[in-house]
Amino acid sequence: MTRFTTPPSPALFLGLLVAVFSIPLLKNAQAGGGHTFPPVIDRLVKAECGACHLAFPPSMLPAASWRRLLGDLRNHFGDDASVDAGTATRIGDYLVANAGDSGGQRYGSRLLRGVSTVNPPLRITELPKWQQEHRKVSEREWRQKNVRGKANCPACHADAERGRFDD
Repeated sequence: MTRFTTPPSPALFLGLLVAVFSIPLLKNAQAGGGHTFPPVIDRLVKAECGACHLAFPPSMLPAASWRRLLGDLRNHFGDDASVDAGTATRIGDYLVANAGDSGGQRYGSRLLRGVSTVNPPLRITELPKWQQEHRKVSEREWRQKNVRGKANCPACHADAERGRFDD
């Protein structure tokens, strides 16, 4: 039987510890892998958009969709989401820069496959990939009190605010 007289080096221990804890993170960060998108990190976007609903990861829609959405905030799906011009510009710049067909392409490319670039949808729920992933959810389930509609991602996806939609 071999006995170690000296403990493993701290560097070796630290390396093994980092490797063990990195595996789940790397799995989620794979390009186009799973249903993980970088969450909104801009405080203003998170505050303004997140005041009424999940601040959706910008890579879930193409830039043209974000531009259209911000072009008519007075009629934001039946609500008035108006903000001052400076705030709208800053929010728009962030969303467009990180959209699924620009800065967020690495994450949004699978979700946006087959989406029209001429007339892109305004709703994530109108994306073909979203519809395919949710085809087995019944209308009755969407109307449940804790869900209340297709745009309430956190009702079913516990880590939606972190950009994880695997569950």
